[in-house]
Amino acid sequence: MKIKLATLIAATFSLSLSAAAFADSNMGNMKMDGMKMDATSSSAKAADLSDATVEKVDSASGMITLKHSALANIHMPAMTMAYKAKDAQMVKQAAVGEKVKVKVENVGNTLEITTLEKAQ
Repeated sequence: MKIKLATLIAATFSLSLSAAAFADSNMGNMKMDGMKMDATSSSAKAADLSDATVEKVDSASGMITLKHSALANIHMPAMTMAYKAKDAQMVKQAAVGEKVKVKVENVGNTLEITTLEKAQ
């Protein structure tokens, strides 16, 4: 029995979307009573941060170019890329050549630096 590659790909894609939709629709049914969910703990926060070096700061556009390690929370490999800073204060803090810890998040379909700290 021959199956066309396009048909197989379409069926696989359809199943993945269905599984994702099922998971999203059932997340509200999860019981989390008794679970410790302290999002402000320093160990959770430190795990979210990635190592980076500030390569360029553009205060006019509010962009900071980072050479960073993998950004696990958004599934991005290590690379050099410009990101929108959360606010003007963050842009003022950033200095070219500085080693930092960052968190980049997808905010309204824009990759934005939400946390920028000097590396210890």
